[in-house]
Amino acid sequence: MKVLVTGANGFIGKNLIAQLERREGVEVLPFDVDTPLERLEEYCGQCGFVYNLAGVNRPRQTEEFMEGNCSFVAVLTETLKKAGNRCPVMNSSSIQAALENLYGRSKRAGENLMFAYGRETGANVYIYRFPNVFGKWCRPNYNSAIATFCHNIAHDLPIQVNDENTVMHLVYIDDVVEELLQALDGHPHVNADGYCYVPVEHEVTLGEIVSLLRGFRESRKNLMVPDMSQGGFVKKLYSTYLSYLPEDKFSYPLDMKTDKRGGFTEILKSVDRGQVSVNITRPGVEKGNHWHYTKNEKFLVVSGKGLIRFRKHGSDEIIEYHVSGERLEVVDIPPGYTHSIVNEGPADLVTLMWCNECFDPGRPDTIYEKVEKQQEK
Repeated sequence: MKVLVTGANGFIGKNLIAQLERREGVEVLPFDVDTPLERLEEYCGQCGFVYNLAGVNRPRQTEEFMEGNCSFVAVLTETLKKAGNRCPVMNSSSIQAALENLYGRSKRAGENLMFAYGRETGANVYIYRFPNVFGKWCRPNYNSAIATFCHNIAHDLPIQVNDENTVMHLVYIDDVVEELLQALDGHPHVNADGYCYVPVEHEVTLGEIVSLLRGFRESRKNLMVPDMSQGGFVKKLYSTYLSYLPEDKFSYPLDMKTDKRGGFTEILKSVDRGQVSVNITRPGVEKGNHWHYTKNEKFLVVSGKGLIRFRKHGSDEIIEYHVSGERLEVVDIPPGYTHSIVNEGPADLVTLMWCNECFDPGRPDTIYEKVEKQQEK
């Protein structure tokens, strides 16, 4: 199938095409404002589906609202009729089409033209009144508050929030694209008024969004991973924020604590999932020799050869596990067992460690006790 996408270089267009190009048997026919108009006639004669994502929301002159949001719909539908093509057409609109501003009126006029086209030709028309769409590749400092906030906060630039209690109705770009692909397959979500919609929508205040974004920025310093357990919005916003990082700032340093025995570096922390660290043990060095009341850990040696030893508190029996980066296996460190790790190889022993709680200096839950008991004289 050949699929015509107008507004191909826009925010939704680029994300949609990136998915369409991965679909077997689909050829994308991209059309944008700088594409010669005669190409539209060619594409309208070939396509089996149309995504009309073209539109104007920040024109230089107010008359461009109607030109971009209504007049182009007329051009598109007339070109399809001229080609005798009654393929399904998806049309991008906005929840502002219900409002009496210039942008809303132009979008509503475009909707009316598209509905009329469907009635006249019998073609299926899918009109989506999108709320605010957010995600990667959205232009900052243009018409998206989230794109602007993500860009400015990631670049340490100021932001302006007039009312933190303002409620935003949001849909995420990947959810939008998934719905548009459903429409391509003939299964769009349609409400009682005949408008199509994205079934996954988020309602969040501006204040909550800004607080989350500032937390994302600070996470590089405090290593705290955002809490993504409640719904999907935080996960989607975090992915969006990362896409606006300066390209020379993808990496960030960690605090490596080193001594003659090796090193220990915390990588990330979380409120309810503990923390992940990397432990480096020099050749011949033994680390550990302590146990925990409740705290528990997982050790994964990723490089080198080592020996992990356990002894249950109050017992004389020593349990041993030989570990190596050549055979990845996780070793659980249960509470109540004093334990140690010894580097048995000629190179550094590198161990990835997970602990079920972040280290609290006030309650370390770490009791020193050697695995190998001292022999009584």
